[in-house]
Amino acid sequence: QVELVERGGGSVQAGGSLRLSCAVSGHIYSTYCFGWFRQAPGKEREGVAAIDSAGRINYADSVKGRFTIPRDCAENTRYLQLHSLQPEETGMYYCAAGWWLLRQDETLNKADFAFWGQGTQVTVSS
Repeated sequence: QVELVERGGGSVQAGGSLRLSCAVSGHIYSTYCFGWFRQAPGKEREGVAAIDSAGRINYADSVKGRFTIPRDCAENTRYLQLHSLQPEETGMYYCAAGWWLLRQDETLNKADFAFWGQGTQVTVSS
């Protein structure tokens, strides 16, 4: 059984930074890679950043230049670095894993990920 546990959420002021991590327990294939999604209250879960099993990285347009994930899927590099956070980015942030490839339209789709964590809350105040 694969379990993902996110850590590092918290409360920050607008413009602040956080670093979220994703710990994995259970057997996970080396070809599995990771993504990060977030869900604001009353909204759909949306993709933030991810690296696919071919090593391609994708960021949502709204976070480009501010959020960073590692360029590989190694065990010690499963994190999401967030900078210049804004109040509208408040929500639950989820780590997801699976064998997946970036879609042709380069959108991040939660259906592509087999395993999910329970999420960690990020609250950004103005």
